[in-house]
Amino acid sequence: MPFRDIIGHRRVVELLSRAVARETLPPALLLAGPAGIGKLRTALALGTAVNCLQPLASPELERDACGECAACRRMARRVHADLVVIEPGDTGTIKIEQVRDVIDRAGYRPFEGRRRVVIVDDADALVPAAQNALLKTLEEPPSASIFVLVSSLPDALLPTVQSRCPRLRFAPLAAGDVAAVLMRDHGYAEADARAAAVDADGSIGGALAAASADLADARESARKLLEQAARVTDPARRLEMAKNLAPGAKGTPAGEREQLGACLRALGSLLRDIGILATGADRAALANADLAPQLEPLTRPFDSDRSIRAYVAVDQALMALERNASPKIVADWLVLQL
Repeated sequence: MPFRDIIGHRRVVELLSRAVARETLPPALLLAGPAGIGKLRTALALGTAVNCLQPLASPELERDACGECAACRRMARRVHADLVVIEPGDTGTIKIEQVRDVIDRAGYRPFEGRRRVVIVDDADALVPAAQNALLKTLEEPPSASIFVLVSSLPDALLPTVQSRCPRLRFAPLAAGDVAAVLMRDHGYAEADARAAAVDADGSIGGALAAASADLADARESARKLLEQAARVTDPARRLEMAKNLAPGAKGTPAGEREQLGACLRALGSLLRDIGILATGADRAALANADLAPQLEPLTRPFDSDRSIRAYVAVDQALMALERNASPKIVADWLVLQL
């Protein structure tokens, strides 16, 4: 995968591209950030850029892989002779035997590429003995190898290991970036992709694990609720609206709670987008860009003060739900606050 195909994380990607082009890449790196946001893909793109046979350059990226040469194709399939990926085994840990094998290989010259790239995915799963074995190599790294540790729990690594690896921090992806990946790489329809992205907290992995059909229903329910709240002021009618706040909930208390939570998160995302539209800010920041035509009329009834109050109420409702409050009471209270 070339750097240019990484969605989001532009600062980190540009930094890595520049380091590869200027041959200032350190012998070891730690890519740290929440799970499911593209750290491993970035590590693979780094290895591809280092060993591409026909590298490219652009104003944004000083060096990038072509994505078409034999080396790039083998990197994409993870069968390149100079790409080594270590992952947790069946026990959920990375054993010392896996590390020793890689250390032995790292001592030799690359077989066909410019440098051997060793990627340790979920590096926090390294058992202490494996970390200590790797530490000796990180202290005196082979000149022809690069070690890239990928972790969502970097502080679980030994301090001595952390000190040998400059850390690059990855932030959660914007909802629009998550939706773009879901549509490009996983065949999601736009409505399902954006609904899943809103609920994923910036994680592609979280979005893929969610039930996108329920999330799409939750987002549509949240949109309709805002439209009704903009017109209806009578408390009795507002309470009737609460009955439709979480449609499609499974016939269990846990299912009802889960679906209401999805609706509340969708409400918060829609209110944020209404604020962006009301202020004329950059529409690229919209999490629900496909609903912009329906949200624009809501910028008038939901002015700055009201939208902030509503957003705070949604946040309080979510906290109450997490503390095991009754979904019905939470829904009733919320519709009276909007």
